[in-house]
Formats: sequence, structure tokens, C-alpha cells
Amino acid sequence: MIFNIITLFPDFFESPFGTGLLGKAVESGIIRINLINIRDYTEDKYRRCDDSPFGGGSGMVLMAPPIFRALDDVGRAGAKVILTSPGGSLLTQQKVKELAGNQELTVICGHYEGIDQRVIDRYVDYEISTGDYILSGGEFAALIIIDSIARYIPGFMSNSESLADESFEDDLLEYPHYTRPQEIDGAGVPEVLISGNHKEITGWRLLKRIEKTKKVRPDLYKKYLIKKIKGDE
Repeated sequence: MIFNIITLFPDFFESPFGTGLLGKAVESGIIRINLINIRDYTEDKYRRCDDSPFGGGSGMVLMAPPIFRALDDVGRAGAKVILTSPGGSLLTQQKVKELAGNQELTVICGHYEGIDQRVIDRYVDYEISTGDYILSGGEFAALIIIDSIARYIPGFMSNSESLADESFEDDLLEYPHYTRPQEIDGAGVPEVLISGNHKEITGWRLLKRIEKTKKVRPDLYKKYLIKKIKGDE
């Protein structure tokens, strides 16, 4: 899968795409990263990419022309374009799965007070927010988006079956995990996990997923109940 990243700070991505599973995927060719520096597409000697907003207000806005030229230079027909933006729709596991079905994605890293609306109107297919908070730059959000999508690319995960039991699958959070040693300062492992009874272990894990979701994410728990009720109808 190809990811084109349009950014003011291409060096930001050097370490993340050189380490861990992302690094291995890049090295093996499972994913390909094209870093596009917006400043390379400016037409003034100061390589300026932002300007003050029409109508007044604080902060600066990313200018349209350099981004237009960068997107035109990428020029890959059929590639969906994502803009990282706190004003976008919330990134969900369902959206991640949808995006993972593409062969190529272009991600524009938002910055400052935002981006000229004409870029969005002309090119952007998805405005995506990674959460209800503000980041200092869209590069952080771009990494989250790319990593979450890459995990669904065949060959990225050494054990693809682990995707089925993760948090947010079926609108439930993940169950607690334990490993060796069996006891630490008097705190042991739940007996069911060492019983060898796989049916009871499965039931315990589902119960713990429900308990945690109900406590930590009542919004997800409500969705889980609605789906369960509809499924029983």
C-alpha cells in the first residue's frame, strides 16, 4: 500500500518509519511512504506556505497554491485524499477498515489555524480527527491514521488473528492480560486463565470486556447493547 504524506516537516517521520512494525513494513515493501515537502512547491524565496486569514482572527492559515501544486505533482489517479483536522469526522475502527481497502492514500498534514478551504473543496475526500483534542501539528495525527490502517494490510501483523480480539471490535474494549510470573507480591493470575478450560476462559474474557466497556466507555457499551438487542430480534 502507498501512503503519500504532504507535510511541512518531512523529517518528523524519519524515526517512526524506520522502527517497529512500521519500519519492517517499509523495509519489506509491504507499505511505501512518499514524503512531499510543501515548501518545495512555493514560488517565493522565503518558501512561505502560510498567510493571515481573510476576515481577521488569530493565527495563520496554510495557503492553497503550494498544496495544489504538491497534490498535482503526486498525480496518482484514484488515490483518496485525507486531511488531518480537528474539525473532521472521528477516526473509528470501522473507518480504519474502510480506508485499509485502498491501494493508495494521500494524507495532508494540517497545521496552524487550518488550511485554505479551497484545498478541501477541490481535493479532500476525508477530513479526519483522531480525537477531541488539539495537536501541535497534523503529523502526529497522520502517524496514528497510517499506523492504524497499516495493521490491516496483509503481512503487516505477524499474527493477523489478533486483530479479531482487539479493543473496539464488536464495540467492546479488550479484556485484561496476564503473563509470567504467575504471582507478583501476592497478586496472582485469575484461576480461570490457568484452568485449561477454554470455554470458561472465553466466557470470562467476554465478561471482562463488557465490565470494562460499561465502566470506561458507556457510549460504546450502549452501542453494544443496541446491536445485541437488534441481533436477537
